[in-house]
Amino acid sequence: MKQQTRKTASLLLALLLLLSFTGCSSVRQQSYDEGYDAGYGDGYDAADRETHQEAYDAGYRQGLQEGSSGDNSSNSSGTSGSSGSTGPYDPSGFVEVTDLIPNAILELRYYSTYNFIGDRIKGYEEPVILLSREAAEALKKVSDDLLQQGYRLKIFDGYRPQTAVNHFKTWSKDLSDIRMKPYFYPDLDKSVLFVRGFIASRSGHSRGSTVDLTLFDMNTGKEVDMGAPFDFFGEISHARRTEGLTEAQIENRRILREAMEKHGFEVLSTEWWHFTLKNEPYPSTYFDFPVRSLN
Repeated sequence: MKQQTRKTASLLLALLLLLSFTGCSSVRQQSYDEGYDAGYGDGYDAADRETHQEAYDAGYRQGLQEGSSGDNSSNSSGTSGSSGSTGPYDPSGFVEVTDLIPNAILELRYYSTYNFIGDRIKGYEEPVILLSREAAEALKKVSDDLLQQGYRLKIFDGYRPQTAVNHFKTWSKDLSDIRMKPYFYPDLDKSVLFVRGFIASRSGHSRGSTVDLTLFDMNTGKEVDMGAPFDFFGEISHARRTEGLTEAQIENRRILREAMEKHGFEVLSTEWWHFTLKNEPYPSTYFDFPVRSLN
C-alpha cells in the first residue's frame, strides 16, 4: 500500500512539473507568436518564420539555463527581464540614445526609404535609436568631448534587430532589385554584396552596442565631409583609407575615430562610421525585439 502511495505521489509530482513547464512554454510561445504576427507578419515566407523560431528556441533555452521562472515567462520579450538573464526579446538593458544625448541629430536611414534597399527595413517600428545602456553612456562621453570641439553627433543606426538583418539577406538574393545601386554600390554587382561581406547573416548591431554615426559641424551647420557617405559599399569607405581622400576628409575621420576610441569603442576596418563598444555587455546575444520607444 505504501509503495502504491509513493508511486502515485511520484506520478502526480511529475504531472505537476510537466504542466508547469508546458504552461511556461505556452506563455512564451504565445508572447512570441503575438509579437511576430503584430510586427513581422507582413511578407515573411516559411523560411523566415523558421529562422525566427530557431532564434526564439535558442533564447528560450538560454532563459531556462540562466534561471528564468514561470512568472518571468509572461513578459513580452519571452525571456527573463533581469540583466543576468537577458534573452533576444528583452530590451530591459537598453535605452533611447536621446535620453542621454538630447542634442544628438538622428538620421534614421532604416526607418526611412533612403537606404541601400529603398524600403523601410523590417523591425524598425518607430524613429528612435536604441543602444545598450553601457554603450549609450560611453557615447555620451564621446558627445561631451566633441561638443567642446564644435561638433555634434549625427547618428544613423544603433541597435538593429535580427529581423532587419534577415530583411537585408532576403533582399540580397533578389538580383533584379537594384533601385538604389547608383547611390550605395555603383561600382559593384549586387551578386557580390553577400559574398564579400557587405551583408551578412548576423550583425554586431544586433548585440546592442554598435553605432553608425558621423560628425555635424556646429560652425557650418553641415555634416562633415568624410569622403564617402554612410553605407557606401566600397574600399573608399575603409576606416583608415587615405588614397582618394583629401587631407580634410582624412582629418575628419581621424577626429571621429579618436574620440570614439578614447571612450572604449573600436572602429570596423571596412566602415569609417561603424563603432562597437569593446567591452560590450551582450557579446553573445543577437537581439530581435523591434526598434520602438522604450518610454
